[in-house]
Amino acid sequence: MKKKSIKEFHNVFKMLKNYKLTCFLSFVCMFISSMFGILNGYIQGELLESIIASNIKMAVTFLGIYFVVFFIMDNMFLHLGTYLANKVELNLSKRLSSLVYKKVLNLPAYAFEEKTTGELINRINGDTEAFANNLEGVIDILISIFACIVIFIYIMFNSYIIGIEIIVFLILVSLVMKLFDPKMKKINESIKKTNDSYAALSTETIRGIREIKTLGIKSNIFKEATNLREALFNQEKEDIKFDGLYRIIMSSLRTLLEVVIYLTCVFEISKGRVSIGFFMAMTWYVYRYTSLIDAIVGMNKMYQKMFVSLRRINELIDNILYEDEKYGSVKLKNIKGNIKFDDVTFAYKGEDITLKHFTASFVPNKKIAIVGKSGQGKSTIFNLITRIFDVEEGSIYIDDVNIKDIDEASFRKNISIIRQEPFIFNRTILENFKIVKPNITLKEVKKYCKMAYLDKYIESLPKKYNTLLGEGGVNLSGGQKQRLAIARSLAKESKIILFDEATSALDNESQVYIKKVIDKLSIDHTVIIIAHRLSTIVDSDIIYIIDKGKLQATGSHKELLETNKVYNRLYKKEDEI
Repeated sequence: MKKKSIKEFHNVFKMLKNYKLTCFLSFVCMFISSMFGILNGYIQGELLESIIASNIKMAVTFLGIYFVVFFIMDNMFLHLGTYLANKVELNLSKRLSSLVYKKVLNLPAYAFEEKTTGELINRINGDTEAFANNLEGVIDILISIFACIVIFIYIMFNSYIIGIEIIVFLILVSLVMKLFDPKMKKINESIKKTNDSYAALSTETIRGIREIKTLGIKSNIFKEATNLREALFNQEKEDIKFDGLYRIIMSSLRTLLEVVIYLTCVFEISKGRVSIGFFMAMTWYVYRYTSLIDAIVGMNKMYQKMFVSLRRINELIDNILYEDEKYGSVKLKNIKGNIKFDDVTFAYKGEDITLKHFTASFVPNKKIAIVGKSGQGKSTIFNLITRIFDVEEGSIYIDDVNIKDIDEASFRKNISIIRQEPFIFNRTILENFKIVKPNITLKEVKKYCKMAYLDKYIESLPKKYNTLLGEGGVNLSGGQKQRLAIARSLAKESKIILFDEATSALDNESQVYIKKVIDKLSIDHTVIIIAHRLSTIVDSDIIYIIDKGKLQATGSHKELLETNKVYNRLYKKEDEI
């Protein structure tokens, strides 16, 4: 194994330290089993010698030893060692999966734009299981290698010629493995990538099934899925073909070793240099070598898959692909809700600058709106306030504290965002609140839903607050989703509540409900609204005009109509529509 490959195991070695006693006991048990296995060859040889010499008493003695050693001691220690190894595998799989899951949760937002859902799911589940479930095989091979070294010493004491033959055989096996390894690794990497794409498409299909049906693209999606399955089939077929060739060569070498050693034994017996008992022992020991090669062949193929999985795991754990989100240690207490942008410049990765030297202050207890043409930086302001993305230049403050210095729990608790299409968990209405606040009571949930004008609708449902909402809240209308999202924010007791075009796609009745909620919240919260339709924010206390990434003007609706050409033009254009 190359030094570079060994380095990939550093995270696993760290985890195994917690189970070093169990690993040690497993190794000892399987080692003892292996040593008993080594004795079997010698015992069988002596048994044959006794039979040839007509020493029945000695033959029966060796049969008794064979029974005790092989059928009792060997099996007992083998099964105990395997049980302990499987126990460590289970714990390792759990810890690896949890660690990768946590790392995915801490990835920066742009990571989810670069990596598909399918790939991330496969890294959390498939890669961790593919690696962790082979610990027993690794321990078994390590012990087999040690056992073969002991056997080799025994062979060299009896026949150095056979010892040389085994060395030549092992060199040939190493050369074959070195030839096949790169190709096997490349095939496994291709299979992983195709599996990622297929998993991503499957996830997309399930989440977007209503759109797929209404757009009439079932056949297109199925064709894409079929193409991916065909590509995966061809890659796996190539893997099977390549693996078949690999096994044929190894099997031929194994058979060649057996024939050569047996012929050598016959020649050595004819010369009187070895005994019949040694020949009998060699039939067992050659089997141990060929079994080791079979195990190495199987494990080598598994290792290539393990190595690819381990590298993908380490890319997340070691922050090779992305750095974790970083937070400070300042806890917000008695938050007022003042937000300040100080000379902020920001550009999305690979795009032009969105905000240029942006400076603005957002005060609490006011209804504040942000308007401007598409692509001028409105949503970017929210992305920066919520730290979905971080500023490149300048700073953002909440109550005069740089948001990068605020503790994560404190930061997330005090800011909520209501999006145009809020995410609803595939759980009951009550459980959608419990995931935000585990100890929340039904009475509290009803209170928040009443504040969001949603309780009346929920009470009309057969299962009321125990109604399952379906994937993405498909059982709710757009307005109901947003009111549920607002109620969840109220449950969080967030001081800052952001509305990202929350009413742009709603009917008039839903707009009225949302407007009532916003009006109430703006009395004692920091409420900021990104508006697509100016008619929905004309009663705002302060309106901010964003143009070309800069704060162009501020004022009330009336003031801006009289003094600002950009706002005037936007408002008149909407009237024309």
